[in-house]
Amino acid sequence: MSENMQGLKRTHYCTEVSKELIGQEVVVTGWVQRRRNLGQLLFITLRDRTGLLQLAFGEQTQEQLFEKAERLRSEFVIVAQGIVRSRGADVNHSMATGDIEIEVTELRILSEAETTPFEIVENSDVKDELRLKYRYLDLRRPDMQHNIILRSKVAGSVRRFLETNGFLEIETPMLTKSTPEGARDYLVPSRVHPENFYALPQSPQIFKQLLMVSGYDRYFQIVKCFRDEDLRADRQPEFTQIDIEMSFVDVEDIISMNEKLIQQVFKETMDMNIELPIQRLTYQEAMDRYGSDKPDVRFGVELVDLTQTLTNCGFAVFENAINGGGTIRAINAKGMGDLGRKQIDALVKYGQDYGAKGVAWLQIKADGTEKSSFTKFLSEEIVSQIKEKMNATGDDLIMIVADKPNVVFATLGALRLEVARRLELTQKSDYKFVWVTDFPLLEYDEEAGRYVAMHHPFTMPKEEDLHLMDSEPSKVRAQAYDLCLNGYELGGGSLRIYQQDIQEKMFQLLGFDKETAYERFGFLLNAFKYGTPPHGGIAFGLDRIVMLMTQSDSIRDVIAFPKVKDASCLMTDAPNVVDVKQLEELHISTIEPKQASEDVE
Repeated sequence: MSENMQGLKRTHYCTEVSKELIGQEVVVTGWVQRRRNLGQLLFITLRDRTGLLQLAFGEQTQEQLFEKAERLRSEFVIVAQGIVRSRGADVNHSMATGDIEIEVTELRILSEAETTPFEIVENSDVKDELRLKYRYLDLRRPDMQHNIILRSKVAGSVRRFLETNGFLEIETPMLTKSTPEGARDYLVPSRVHPENFYALPQSPQIFKQLLMVSGYDRYFQIVKCFRDEDLRADRQPEFTQIDIEMSFVDVEDIISMNEKLIQQVFKETMDMNIELPIQRLTYQEAMDRYGSDKPDVRFGVELVDLTQTLTNCGFAVFENAINGGGTIRAINAKGMGDLGRKQIDALVKYGQDYGAKGVAWLQIKADGTEKSSFTKFLSEEIVSQIKEKMNATGDDLIMIVADKPNVVFATLGALRLEVARRLELTQKSDYKFVWVTDFPLLEYDEEAGRYVAMHHPFTMPKEEDLHLMDSEPSKVRAQAYDLCLNGYELGGGSLRIYQQDIQEKMFQLLGFDKETAYERFGFLLNAFKYGTPPHGGIAFGLDRIVMLMTQSDSIRDVIAFPKVKDASCLMTDAPNVVDVKQLEELHISTIEPKQASEDVE
C-alpha cells in the first residue's frame, strides 16, 4: 500500500550528500535502482536526476523497517530518512557518493512499480522504437537526463547573455497566416472562419522584422517552429530555434555578438574555451574546398580543381563535362591505397547516390603499384599532372567527378565525409566552428522555371552587387551568413531588405507580381511604409547545438518527446483520428487516401 510524504521533506538530492554531512540526518527521495539482500544486511541504490546514493539497512534497523525494505523492487518510488555514515574501506569508485551511505531510520514507499520493459541504465542497448514508446521511462536513464539537463543549461546561458546585452524576450504567435515559400506548412483549421486555415510558423521571420519596425531594436525568443518536411537524424517536424534580431547593425555587428554568445554558452555549460574570432569562409571558398556550404573543417581531404588539367585531354567523359559547362574536381583519400576492389566499388556507388553518373578513381598502393578506372584513356603526361596536383605519394585513392558543379560538389562533399568516417579522421569531442558568408542571393529552380531565394525573400543583397540584379541575378551575393560546426549548420541569418525599391526588385526576380507579393506578405510590406530601420539577425537550432554538445547521433536524444521518421509519436499514438463531431464543427470532411496502382508490365 502506498504511503505519503507527510512530515518528511527532501533535504538533499542524492549527489548532494557527501562526507561533510557524516553524522547528520538527511531526507532523500527517488527511484530504487537496485537492491542487494545479504541476509542480515540490505542495500538499496537510490537514484534521482543527480545520480546514485546507497541506503543501508542492517543489524541496528528495526525489524518492521527491515521487512519494508525487503519489499522494495526496481523503480519503486521512496522517501528515506537517516544518518549519513562513512563506508570505510568499502568505497564504490563508480559512484560520486561511493564513500558514504545513509543508515535508514525511516522509509516510506510512495509508489510501487511493475517490471519495466527495459532496464533503466545508462547507454541501454534497447531499440529506438521501444525507447520512444516508453519515453517516460527512457527519460529516467542517466545519459538521457544528462542531455535534457544540459539543454536546460544551454537555454539558460543563452537567456543570460542576451538579457545582459540589452535584448528583450518577446513571444510571437503560433497561429498565423500561411506564406508558402520553402517547406510545407502545418495547417490548423478555423472553427469560426469556415474553410479558412491558420499555419503553424516555420519561423518567426516576419514577426521579428515587424518588431524591428515597432522599435524593439534587440529581440530574442527561444521558440517552437514547425515544418512538414522529410525527416532525418537532425530534423524534427517541431523543433526549437534561438531567434535573434537587431536594428541599426551591419554583418560584422551580428557576427561579433553571436560569436560571443556561442563562446559564453560553451564555456558555461561545457567549460570549453572557444577562440575568437571564428574562422570564416565565403560560400564559394567552402564549396571549392569542401564541396559543402556547411563544411566540416576538422580534417583535410579537400577538393582539387582538375578542370584546366583535363581540358582537351582526349577522354570523352571528361571533355563532355567541361564542354557542357561542368567542372572536374577530385579528392585524395590518403590511407586508402590498399582498399580492395569491392570496397572501391562501394565508394563509387556511395558517390552515385548523390547524383554523379560515375566516380573515376586512381589507386596508388603503398608499394607504388597502380590501378585505375580511367588512366588508360589518358596520356602519361596528363596522368603525371593529375598525380602532381593531387599530391599523390603512395597509399592513395584519388576519386574524380566530372559533372555540373552542383553534382560535383554534392558528390565529393559526401565522399570526403565518408572517407573521414572510414579512416576515423575526426572525433566528436573535437569542435571546429566556421562562418560561411556571401551566399548567393538566388538559386535557379529548374522544375519551377524561376529563381528562388536561397534564404528567404527579405535577404539583403550585397551593395556592390546591386547593379547585377537586372543583368546577372545569379551572380548577386547576399549579406547572409551561417555558423557551422563539424559539418552541421548551427544557425543562419542575414541583413534584411528595408528599402522598398530593392524589395520590389527581389519579388520581381522571384516571379511575384505586386498583387501576389501583397497577398502573401502584405502586412509586412505595409508596415515598411511607416519607417523601417536597417536590421538583421540569426536563428540557431537549439536541438542541433545540444546534439553536438552531447555527441549524440540524433536530435531525438536531446528532445524530451520527439517524433519518429514518419512524424508520428509512438508514445501518444499521434497523429490519430478525431470524432466526426469535431470535424463537422470545423466544416471538414475526409476522403479515403488513394491506393497506389499496381505496376503493369
